[in-house]
Amino acid sequence: MSETSVDLGVVTAPSGVLVLGMAGSIDQWPEVGDPLSMRALAAAGFGGGHLHEPADGPGREWWCEAVAVPAAADRPLEVRAEPWVSPDGPVISVLEVDLGLPWPDDGGGEPIRLGDLPVDRCGMVLGDARAVDSFVGLNGESVDGLADVTYWGKYEDEAHAVFGGERTPRYGGQGPYGRLDLPLREAHEYAGQLRNWLSEGPRNGLMVSVDAHNHFHLLDRAGQTHPLLAGQIEIDGCQVLGLGWDPGDHSMRHRGERAWGQVYPVTLERRDTTTLLRWAIPAEAEEPEQTES
Repeated sequence: MSETSVDLGVVTAPSGVLVLGMAGSIDQWPEVGDPLSMRALAAAGFGGGHLHEPADGPGREWWCEAVAVPAAADRPLEVRAEPWVSPDGPVISVLEVDLGLPWPDDGGGEPIRLGDLPVDRCGMVLGDARAVDSFVGLNGESVDGLADVTYWGKYEDEAHAVFGGERTPRYGGQGPYGRLDLPLREAHEYAGQLRNWLSEGPRNGLMVSVDAHNHFHLLDRAGQTHPLLAGQIEIDGCQVLGLGWDPGDHSMRHRGERAWGQVYPVTLERRDTTTLLRWAIPAEAEEPEQTES
């Protein structure tokens, strides 16, 4: 990895299997067959592999996809990324995970291709295979009985004067007004007061959101203060990493995902005597400078 690489922290995989999967559907694997951990452990037994639905044919667009690999169970696994500055800001161009395992004696020196993954517009999840089985996704219930309320738009300053709240943290700036970590009932009551105030105006131009503390939201929230939208939470005692993408960058470079062939190779690679998991997402080529004739 280059000198410009960024340390994203560590993940842990006490099951001995690490999964990199699409956050938008990672909680839906039980709906299409065996739990993700069962399929991941089976793939890891063969050195790793690409998991997708349907299992007996080409991957289905915008559905379950992941890569599973064996990893050291007794130590934290370091995660680094090489960023590229897109027109919308810095994004991940290369993701590397030190799997804590020696390169196999019969592996030769060439990279081993496991498959390819799209950049999920909902982000990606990197974590222990069994822990990820417990992942509560985008529309799931709160895991701690709490929720966040945020509001933004044309009347946000007027609403703030009446209902208070603080600016939520964002990397390089400030997010919308809101109140975080409220009990669910209190969160819905607070949001209801905001919506009633809007209708009494009448006022158009204020958005109000109630986000239950499911794992998807907590990972997204944790990543909002990181330049690469990377955040960590604990699930079942395991450190799990979430990777977000700027909506503008995703729309310009990754839109359509697998349906339009926007997929990127995942490989196992040798670094000295260590095995790395590597996901390479090529940066967009720079436009050549125009010269006057």
